[in-house]
Amino acid sequence: LEYRYEESGKKNLMSVEALTGKATPYTKPQEIEPEIKGAINITLSPDKKFAAYTKPDHNLYITDLSTNKETALTSDGSDVILNGYASWIYYEEILGRASQYKAFWWSPDSKQLAYMRFDDSQVPVFPIYVADGQHGYLENTHYPKAGDKNPQVKLGIVSVAAGSTVWADFDATKDQYFGTPAWSPSNELLVQWMNRGQNELIVYTVNSSKGNKKEIYKETQPTWIVLDNERFSFLKESKQFILASDKDGWENLYLYDMNGKLINQITKGNYWGTSVLHIDEKNKFVYIQARKENSARFDIYKVSLSGKIVNRLSSGNYSYDFPSVSPGGKYIIAAYSNLETPPVIGLLNNSGKQVREILNTKGKEFDNYFIPKTKLITVKSADGLFDLPVTITYPLNFDSTKKYPVWISVYGGPNAGTVYDRWKPVGGVTQLFAKDGVV
Repeated sequence: LEYRYEESGKKNLMSVEALTGKATPYTKPQEIEPEIKGAINITLSPDKKFAAYTKPDHNLYITDLSTNKETALTSDGSDVILNGYASWIYYEEILGRASQYKAFWWSPDSKQLAYMRFDDSQVPVFPIYVADGQHGYLENTHYPKAGDKNPQVKLGIVSVAAGSTVWADFDATKDQYFGTPAWSPSNELLVQWMNRGQNELIVYTVNSSKGNKKEIYKETQPTWIVLDNERFSFLKESKQFILASDKDGWENLYLYDMNGKLINQITKGNYWGTSVLHIDEKNKFVYIQARKENSARFDIYKVSLSGKIVNRLSSGNYSYDFPSVSPGGKYIIAAYSNLETPPVIGLLNNSGKQVREILNTKGKEFDNYFIPKTKLITVKSADGLFDLPVTITYPLNFDSTKKYPVWISVYGGPNAGTVYDRWKPVGGVTQLFAKDGVV
């Protein structure tokens, strides 16, 4: 599916034949989100029969969409008790901002909801000024600083039919963290537990009817472990899962059965930023995106589940971004570019051959524009062991015999690289400086 524009600017959604590019109008199936007063994070069940959500009273609700009957699944919500709505520290540091504070998850069979219950009563309040409107306002947030109490968290599993919660067998008073839980295709719940020191990770399966837990994976590291929201990728037919871990110093993939038995390591070597795009169970391959040959470039790989076959499907000195694999694993769409080449959206087959160029964003007039040049260079680390990638944007009419002022931009945040060999939009701050003679 792709959008195409008429000269008037009207946008049309088209169904496009992958190989020929033949396009026909496409009408999306209507999936109307129910209008429920006060509802936050409305999420439809997989069978589309129910909607789950929270409300400002910090309780979790469902509505039967066939009757519009609303049922409260919790009743103790308050300013300090949050059901299915994340405490700030979990929103910011664990579940992630993309969660929009949502802390509940449907089971694949639509019969159960897993949710987190947060008790913020021991978490200190921190006033945050919000500069909205003419005068702004103060927002009092339960915001733990270093050494403060964290929220006490309980993990519940509630039956849609019965409406009663079964609590997972964890001691909420312990200093601990829980990562995003994951439902397997067979409705088993996997829970990530971590100590506050963040150097010990245990994965449990939790019995949804009794709440008892079973350890299936344990990992310790000398420093710390990331509570990864995308740690698990499930195989639907074989009751196995792929686990992502950087326990060997690189972000590699491992194949396990649902009892926690390691079958084999899938990827080996200096993979980083690894994400699973598609699992082809029939042919026993997994498609992944990762940085490997070049730390400043994303590539696409096709790797056998046994780990014995590794094929790089991307080609050339380009970073392949926003990849999407067709449901049958036959085609891949990705945008590839580098610092000197604007993005091209290409259709690849599962051998990596480009079978169609969908869009070249360079355009006919690109070469007529006088744009500051950006290049990728490397600088030796202080100990001489590593070649560190650096992007440098040169002023217009750069003269290597002259001296120029230099602006160095560094973001030292966790796991968020900013140096990539991919096209940067024209008009960014580095190009603005370059036009004023600053490197």
